[in-house]
Amino acid sequence: MRHTGFVLVGGNSSRMGRDKALLPWNGTTLGQYVADIVRDACGSVSLVGDPARFGSLGFPVYADRLPGHGPISGIVTALTITPSEWSLVVGCDMPGITAGALRLLLEETAVTKDQCVAPLGPAGSEPLCAVYHRTCLPVLEKAISEGRFKMTGVLKELSTRLVTGIDPGCFANLNTPEDFEAFSER
Repeated sequence: MRHTGFVLVGGNSSRMGRDKALLPWNGTTLGQYVADIVRDACGSVSLVGDPARFGSLGFPVYADRLPGHGPISGIVTALTITPSEWSLVVGCDMPGITAGALRLLLEETAVTKDQCVAPLGPAGSEPLCAVYHRTCLPVLEKAISEGRFKMTGVLKELSTRLVTGIDPGCFANLNTPEDFEAFSER
Protein backbone atom coordinates (compact mmCIF):
# COMPACT_ATOMS: atom_id res chain seq x y z
CA MET A 1 0.00 0.00 0.00
CA ARG A 2 1.52 3.31 -1.10
CA HIS A 3 -0.78 5.67 0.88
CA THR A 4 -2.62 5.53 4.18
CA GLY A 5 -5.07 8.19 5.33
CA PHE A 6 -5.29 9.72 8.79
CA VAL A 7 -7.53 12.33 10.39
CA LEU A 8 -6.33 14.15 13.48
CA VAL A 9 -9.16 14.27 16.03
CA GLY A 10 -7.21 14.61 19.27
CA GLY A 11 -6.94 18.37 19.66
CA ASN A 12 -8.03 20.32 22.71
CA SER A 13 -10.55 22.44 20.76
CA SER A 14 -9.95 25.17 23.35
CA ARG A 15 -11.10 28.05 21.13
CA MET A 16 -14.18 26.11 20.02
CA GLY A 17 -15.17 25.30 23.59
CA ARG A 18 -16.18 21.75 22.66
CA ASP A 19 -14.73 18.89 20.69
CA LYS A 20 -14.52 19.84 17.00
CA ALA A 21 -14.52 16.23 15.81
CA LEU A 22 -17.90 15.65 17.45
CA LEU A 23 -19.64 18.77 16.10
CA PRO A 24 -22.75 17.94 14.06
CA TRP A 25 -22.10 18.23 10.34
CA ASN A 26 -24.20 17.15 7.33
CA GLY A 27 -26.10 14.50 9.25
CA THR A 28 -23.01 13.09 10.94
CA THR A 29 -20.10 14.54 12.93
CA LEU A 30 -17.34 16.73 11.57
CA GLY A 31 -14.79 13.98 12.32
CA GLN A 32 -16.80 11.35 10.43
CA TYR A 33 -17.43 13.71 7.54
CA VAL A 34 -13.74 14.50 7.02
CA ALA A 35 -12.76 10.84 7.57
CA ASP A 36 -15.17 9.73 4.85
CA ILE A 37 -13.58 12.21 2.42
CA VAL A 38 -10.07 11.03 3.31
CA ARG A 39 -11.12 7.39 2.86
CA ASP A 40 -12.69 8.23 -0.50
CA ALA A 41 -9.46 9.88 -1.69
CA CYS A 42 -6.97 7.48 -0.18
CA GLY A 43 -8.75 4.14 0.12
CA SER A 44 -8.19 3.95 3.87
CA VAL A 45 -8.56 6.10 6.96
CA SER A 46 -7.75 5.90 10.64
CA LEU A 47 -8.20 8.50 13.34
CA VAL A 48 -5.50 9.74 15.70
CA GLY A 49 -6.97 10.67 19.07
CA ASP A 50 -8.45 9.11 22.19
CA PRO A 51 -9.88 5.67 21.30
CA ALA A 52 -12.37 5.85 24.20
CA ARG A 53 -13.69 9.18 22.99
CA PHE A 54 -13.69 8.59 19.23
CA GLY A 55 -14.15 4.82 18.90
CA SER A 56 -17.86 5.28 18.25
CA LEU A 57 -17.17 7.16 14.98
CA GLY A 58 -16.73 3.86 13.14
CA PHE A 59 -13.06 4.06 12.15
CA PRO A 60 -9.89 2.60 13.65
CA VAL A 61 -8.59 5.02 16.29
CA TYR A 62 -4.99 5.21 17.47
CA ALA A 63 -3.98 7.01 20.63
CA ASP A 64 -1.68 9.96 20.17
CA ARG A 65 1.79 8.84 21.27
CA LEU A 66 2.61 12.24 22.79
CA PRO A 67 -0.67 13.92 23.75
CA GLY A 68 -0.58 17.60 24.59
CA HIS A 69 2.01 18.54 21.95
CA GLY A 70 -0.46 19.55 19.25
CA PRO A 71 -0.85 18.24 15.72
CA ILE A 72 2.84 17.44 15.30
CA SER A 73 2.51 14.51 17.70
CA GLY A 74 -0.54 13.25 15.82
CA ILE A 75 1.50 13.26 12.61
CA VAL A 76 4.33 11.43 14.40
CA THR A 77 1.80 8.84 15.60
CA ALA A 78 0.52 8.36 12.05
CA LEU A 79 4.04 7.96 10.64
CA THR A 80 4.92 5.50 13.40
CA ILE A 81 1.97 3.17 12.80
CA THR A 82 1.53 3.42 9.03
CA PRO A 83 2.30 0.42 6.86
CA SER A 84 2.69 2.79 3.89
CA GLU A 85 5.42 4.87 2.35
CA TRP A 86 3.20 7.99 2.41
CA SER A 87 0.61 9.18 4.94
CA LEU A 88 -2.13 11.64 4.07
CA VAL A 89 -2.86 13.63 7.23
CA VAL A 90 -5.85 15.97 7.52
CA GLY A 91 -7.17 17.92 10.50
CA CYS A 92 -10.75 17.11 11.46
CA ASP A 93 -11.75 20.78 11.30
CA MET A 94 -11.65 21.24 7.49
CA PRO A 95 -15.21 20.69 6.25
CA GLY A 96 -14.44 22.28 2.87
CA ILE A 97 -11.87 19.65 1.92
CA THR A 98 -12.70 17.51 -1.10
CA ALA A 99 -11.59 14.07 -2.22
CA GLY A 100 -10.50 15.63 -5.51
CA ALA A 101 -8.15 18.06 -3.77
CA LEU A 102 -6.68 15.24 -1.69
CA ARG A 103 -6.21 13.07 -4.78
CA LEU A 104 -4.18 15.88 -6.39
CA LEU A 105 -1.83 15.80 -3.40
CA LEU A 106 -1.59 12.02 -3.50
CA GLU A 107 -0.82 12.06 -7.24
CA GLU A 108 2.15 14.35 -6.60
CA THR A 109 3.80 11.69 -4.42
CA ALA A 110 4.41 9.61 -7.56
CA VAL A 111 6.52 12.33 -9.16
CA THR A 112 8.38 13.94 -6.27
CA LYS A 113 11.55 13.16 -4.41
CA ASP A 114 10.50 15.54 -1.62
CA GLN A 115 9.53 14.36 1.86
CA CYS A 116 6.22 16.17 1.98
CA VAL A 117 3.51 17.27 -0.43
CA ALA A 118 1.44 20.16 0.88
CA PRO A 119 -1.03 22.54 -0.70
CA LEU A 120 -0.32 26.22 -0.85
CA GLY A 121 -3.32 27.92 0.71
CA PRO A 122 -4.18 31.59 1.20
CA ALA A 123 -1.99 31.84 4.33
CA GLY A 124 0.92 29.75 3.01
CA SER A 125 1.56 26.02 3.22
CA GLU A 126 -1.12 23.82 4.80
CA PRO A 127 0.73 21.29 7.01
CA LEU A 128 -2.52 19.87 8.43
CA CYS A 129 -3.69 18.81 5.00
CA ALA A 130 -0.57 17.22 3.59
CA VAL A 131 1.08 13.96 2.59
CA TYR A 132 4.15 12.95 4.60
CA HIS A 133 6.78 10.41 3.59
CA ARG A 134 7.96 8.09 6.36
CA THR A 135 11.39 9.78 6.17
CA CYS A 136 9.83 12.83 7.88
CA LEU A 137 9.62 10.97 11.18
CA PRO A 138 13.14 11.76 12.52
CA VAL A 139 12.76 15.47 11.74
CA LEU A 140 9.38 15.65 13.50
CA GLU A 141 10.59 13.66 16.52
CA LYS A 142 13.63 15.94 16.83
CA ALA A 143 11.41 19.03 16.71
CA ILE A 144 9.25 17.63 19.52
CA SER A 145 12.31 16.76 21.63
CA GLU A 146 13.46 20.38 21.20
CA GLY A 147 10.05 21.77 22.18
CA ARG A 148 9.16 23.01 18.70
CA PHE A 149 5.54 22.07 18.08
CA LYS A 150 4.35 24.46 15.35
CA MET A 151 4.01 22.51 12.12
CA THR A 152 4.34 25.61 9.93
CA GLY A 153 7.88 26.08 11.25
CA VAL A 154 8.83 22.41 11.15
CA LEU A 155 7.51 22.04 7.60
CA LYS A 156 10.29 24.39 6.48
CA GLU A 157 12.83 21.79 7.65
CA LEU A 158 11.39 19.15 5.31
CA SER A 159 11.87 19.09 1.58
CA THR A 160 8.35 20.03 0.58
CA ARG A 161 6.60 20.10 -2.76
CA LEU A 162 3.97 22.86 -2.65
CA VAL A 163 0.90 22.28 -4.80
CA THR A 164 -0.95 25.29 -6.15
CA GLY A 165 -4.28 25.65 -7.87
CA ILE A 166 -6.48 24.01 -5.24
CA ASP A 167 -9.57 25.99 -4.21
CA PRO A 168 -8.60 27.91 -1.05
CA GLY A 169 -12.04 27.13 0.41
CA CYS A 170 -10.83 23.57 0.91
CA PHE A 171 -8.55 24.71 3.71
CA ALA A 172 -10.96 26.75 5.81
CA ASN A 173 -10.78 25.38 9.29
CA LEU A 174 -13.21 25.79 12.13
CA ASN A 175 -11.49 27.05 15.27
CA THR A 176 -14.22 29.07 17.01
CA PRO A 177 -18.00 28.94 17.37
CA GLU A 178 -18.11 31.94 15.01
CA ASP A 179 -16.13 30.01 12.37
CA PHE A 180 -18.52 27.07 12.75
CA GLU A 181 -21.57 29.31 12.45
CA ALA A 182 -20.24 31.19 9.40
CA PHE A 183 -19.24 28.00 7.57
CA SER A 184 -22.55 26.32 8.42
CA GLU A 185 -24.44 29.18 6.77
CA ARG A 186 -22.66 28.67 3.42
